[in-house]
Amino acid sequence: MAKPDDRSDNVQKLSKHIDNTIKNFREGQDYLSEHADEISSSEKQQIEAKNEKRLRSIEGFREEIKDEKSDQQ
Repeated sequence: MAKPDDRSDNVQKLSKHIDNTIKNFREGQDYLSEHADEISSSEKQQIEAKNEKRLRSIEGFREEIKDEKSDQQ
């Protein structure tokens, strides 16, 4: 028998994902700030691309939180 769908802590989990993603974004930005003149342009582009993806992920997580909150009401 399938387990019941327990979504009661989804907002909390999504908030944790946002926090972790923001942390990773900041670490990427800090790394670029500190080492921009020491790394290749390819590595710089990879970090910038990852940070762009992180920003999109954060927005997606925030939209999911809105959906979860409206579903709970």
